[in-house]
Amino acid sequence: MSRLIVHHSLRGGLVAGALLLGGCAVGPNFVKPKPHVPAQWSATALREGTAGASRINTREPASVLWWQQFHDPLLSSLVRQSVAENLDLREAALRVEEAEAQTQALSGALWPSIDANAAWSRQRISTNTPNGFLFSGKFPGVPPSITNPYNQYQLGLGVSWGLDLFGGTRRAVEAANASTHAAVYDARGVALSMVSDVAQTYIELRGAQMRQAILQRTLATQRTLLKLTRDRYEAGLTSDLDVQNAATEVNATRAQLPLAAAQITVDINQLGNLMARPPEALRSELVHARPVPPVPPEVPIGLPADLLRRRPDIRAAEANLHAATAEIGVAISEFFPKITLNAAGGYQSEGLSQLVQTASHFATFGPAIDLPIFAGGRISATVRLRRLQARQAGVAYARTVLNALNQVEDALADYGADQRQRVALEAAVKHSRNALALARQRYASGVDNFIVVLDAERSELQNELALASATTAVSLDLVRLYKALGGGWQGPALASAHAPAALAHAALND
Repeated sequence: MSRLIVHHSLRGGLVAGALLLGGCAVGPNFVKPKPHVPAQWSATALREGTAGASRINTREPASVLWWQQFHDPLLSSLVRQSVAENLDLREAALRVEEAEAQTQALSGALWPSIDANAAWSRQRISTNTPNGFLFSGKFPGVPPSITNPYNQYQLGLGVSWGLDLFGGTRRAVEAANASTHAAVYDARGVALSMVSDVAQTYIELRGAQMRQAILQRTLATQRTLLKLTRDRYEAGLTSDLDVQNAATEVNATRAQLPLAAAQITVDINQLGNLMARPPEALRSELVHARPVPPVPPEVPIGLPADLLRRRPDIRAAEANLHAATAEIGVAISEFFPKITLNAAGGYQSEGLSQLVQTASHFATFGPAIDLPIFAGGRISATVRLRRLQARQAGVAYARTVLNALNQVEDALADYGADQRQRVALEAAVKHSRNALALARQRYASGVDNFIVVLDAERSELQNELALASATTAVSLDLVRLYKALGGGWQGPALASAHAPAALAHAALND
């Protein structure tokens, strides 16, 4: 307990000394950028985005747990499992811990370093040197003053403290802290991409299953029509050409089924990969077809200014700009002198039994000053380099903000366009089904020829598949919209007990 009290007292004194001796830090202080962000989304994007049945709401902030708006428990379960198991997310969390460790290592330079040492050596002084000739007793009238050879034992303690008078070390720690924040936001970006990939792959899987069901249903109908055509041929009511055309349609539809089955397998395996599972591990859970998760009737997206807080890539770009700004101060500090306080003490003796006696004690204390005089322009060039790198980081930040705004606007346009397309295709499917039913009736009655039935059948299948693709596209557009809005990494799903510790901590302390 006494050692702990001494340790904390010493630490408190060192902190006070650091504050007294390190009153300023050279170089520019970081100023948080204030990019130009419009107050509202463009009228075109809002008009196009709200043209469908799902309306856009800018009055409320975008949902954090946006995947829950699909009201699909299995999708939510897959997201939770991927957060706990995804390997990219685990790797990103380790990079956060790596950055934290680097910051801690740099922070150690703000404190004194204390080293203990113990040594033993056996030495012999050459008697062919003036000192050796004198001390060995060979000089007439001078008795020997040392035993030659002789032992030397030492037990000591050394302290060294580099005073951060001009803040070079503090700027380095500031840059490292900012880099750690950038690593945190990069990890959150990985989380956002991973959750979006899970949702997109799951929706694509349901879309592939929908297309497979349409093909299977159409194939069954075509086989019925083929049988009808053969019966009419055997009765002499039609030609063999109609039979061959009907058989062609059956085989053409059958040819598309393996492609749908392959897409289903790819999607199931991709979901397993996102959860660090081997191929086919999720087939029993996902192989049974379910509808494509529908979009909600209203989608809150908030305002453009919300992107500055929500988008992890914008936050990471800001942290990189902060780090680059602090590095300028690190470079400027090289122009100024470095002062180091050194102290050493302990015991030295020829015999081990006299090592801890008072007479064996030695001590030394004194400052050391290192002042750069000529460096061939190296320091000036480094300062210029760091300023240029900070300007590049500022440009990268502005580009990231601009890209984010454009991605949201593009996602809104796609969302509205695909909704309108889906509405039109729903009407087309309805009419094509009616047309096919009428064509079959007229063919069975002998009013129309078989070409009319084939055309109606092809049109109906094409519209059915197009509607399935449009339905899938609308749900995928919503995922891309929320990814563009930067949602997902702030939620408790990433702060659960199963999430990587560093990333969960970052999510909770945003």
